[in-house]
Amino acid sequence: MSPNSIPIKKLYYSIGEVSKITELKQYVLRYWETEFKQLKPSKNRAGNRIYRQQDIDLILDIKDLLYKQKFTIAGARDKLKSDSAKPSLEKTTSEKETVTSDSSPVSADTLLALKHELESILEDLRK
Repeated sequence: MSPNSIPIKKLYYSIGEVSKITELKQYVLRYWETEFKQLKPSKNRAGNRIYRQQDIDLILDIKDLLYKQKFTIAGARDKLKSDSAKPSLEKTTSEKETVTSDSSPVSADTLLALKHELESILEDLRK
């Protein structure tokens, strides 16, 4: 990726793309799926893993815990578990009001992306 290029935001990323984004080998990503129950990328009809942005964020969190903070896998697993158990009360009242009172028009592309995301969730639930 050149310094002037802008990363393209997508709904789904292949394991190869995630490998490049996170600078981790594909086998490491597959291994982490077995160690961290929170990391469960969906699979497309061909059986290939498809990662969402939230999966990539989780991978980057795991990478930080293991490589920078020097947690063991068990320690990182416990840390992620305890972090996910905490309620997310970080937003102030004014931030909540901003989010709930936002009435800006939504683009057709955003609606289409949302539709695909919801269809994917439905497909996952039906499995």
